Amino acid sequence: MPSRSTRSSPAFQTLLPWLDVVAIAAWGILFLKYWFTGKLNLLIHPNYMGLTVVAGVVLLLVSGIKAVLLVKQARRPVRGSAIGQHLTLFPPGWSTTLLLGTAILGLLISPRAFASQTAIDRGVNDNITLTRVKPQAFRVSTNTADKTLVDWVRTLAVYPEPDAYTGQKAKVQGFVVYPKDLPADYFLLSRFVLTCCAADAYPISLPVKLPQGSDAQGREAYKPDMWLEVEGQMITAELAGKRQLTIAAKTLKPISEPQRPYDY
Repeated sequence: MPSRSTRSSPAFQTLLPWLDVVAIAAWGILFLKYWFTGKLNLLIHPNYMGLTVVAGVVLLLVSGIKAVLLVKQARRPVRGSAIGQHLTLFPPGWSTTLLLGTAILGLLISPRAFASQTAIDRGVNDNITLTRVKPQAFRVSTNTADKTLVDWVRTLAVYPEPDAYTGQKAKVQGFVVYPKDLPADYFLLSRFVLTCCAADAYPISLPVKLPQGSDAQGREAYKPDMWLEVEGQMITAELAGKRQLTIAAKTLKPISEPQRPYDY
């Protein structure tokens, strides 16, 4: 934080508007960087990506225009200045420095997709997750193997009787979660659903029963946060005292984390 004498010096007052230019440009670069690198998929819903890109471009234009105006102003003779004569809650440059510092952190630190611990913290195995997925949005499919994990959860939100789906084929992708109350031969296959941005992302899941003979090595072979493509058929299992729709896995194939790890 600059000292009071520094804040009142002409040099500081001259540099302060340029700090605004750098901060605005940094945020524009940050938005566009996340877009170019695909990291924007981890932060906001695809419906808002275009708006974010436009905002990044506008911020760069604003910073450029402000820089041109400052250069022109610097070439004019100074006849007095009102800079610093208005009242502010914080010292001059404090808020701009905070914005600039946040943007720099965003440029240095790459965002990551939410994983199993966040899913547990946000109640991945609570029944409330079924009610948060909009049932009117689910897709009807004649081939149940085409359903995604969120499609199955949306279907359950409409008709929650697990026996109705017994024997239906399933082929879904998600990451592994091990809640404390599941038997050793089960895990949750989970994904996060994004409605607006990462702040409101919530987890959905279905239990997966490991194939016969693999339960002993299941937690070693299929570690938390590992992404899998699980293929099998639907059964009803008694878990934590509740009848739940469960995937009886036939094959479990490790896959890379998708470019868009969240569902919508």
